[in-house]
Amino acid sequence: MALACAATAFLGFAPTYWAPLVHRTFSASPVIHFHGLLFFTWSVYFVLQTWLAASGRVVNHRSLGIVGVSLATAMTIFGFLASVTSMKHAAAIGQTDAGISFSIVPMSGIAFFAIVFVLAIMNTRRPEIHKRLMLLAAVSILDAAIARWFLTFLAPPGPPGPPPVPVTIAPAVVAALLLVVAMVRDWRTDGRVHPVYIAGTLALLAVKVLNWPVSETAAWHSFAGGILALAQ
Repeated sequence: MALACAATAFLGFAPTYWAPLVHRTFSASPVIHFHGLLFFTWSVYFVLQTWLAASGRVVNHRSLGIVGVSLATAMTIFGFLASVTSMKHAAAIGQTDAGISFSIVPMSGIAFFAIVFVLAIMNTRRPEIHKRLMLLAAVSILDAAIARWFLTFLAPPGPPGPPPVPVTIAPAVVAALLLVVAMVRDWRTDGRVHPVYIAGTLALLAVKVLNWPVSETAAWHSFAGGILALAQ
């Protein structure tokens, strides 16, 4: 599952980030580049930590845990900064309201990741819960990568700018299919699906769906608009 997450992250961003980066046709602020570096490093780190635990190197796995805490903290900070940068870009091209509405997607996404990661760290001595929470955290940030394929092959032509919030729901559902695979594994090996997967998947999808109505409220525009005003 860790390898599947890493492959999804890499392949998802291949057409819109990695390939243009190789051909030197991609231009973005340093915040966006560092954000991408941190999130891809997380994918590699997750594979490494999973391999250490699965191969019985639990001591090494725990020793590298502090690296994961530092990495997740940096991801949370730069995930927020990247969303602010995207709002500033939208404002610069005359789409301030659209940028403010869309900002709920990355902000709620990184908040969900951070909360699940903290819960996973709190359950390090309960490995059956810990490893499932870590997988949930990893899957929760894959919708951004999957969305790039939706944008590349399905997005209609139009002016540049943030996409409508509702179109982010489908990539989140596709990402959640990885959790369904994990549930099937639980069912076949344990005879039941672990509650972490059930509650976590429902919570993840609820956040993605609720982004749509919340993004259109005056409260969200006041909150995110205030952040944008401070950043400008």
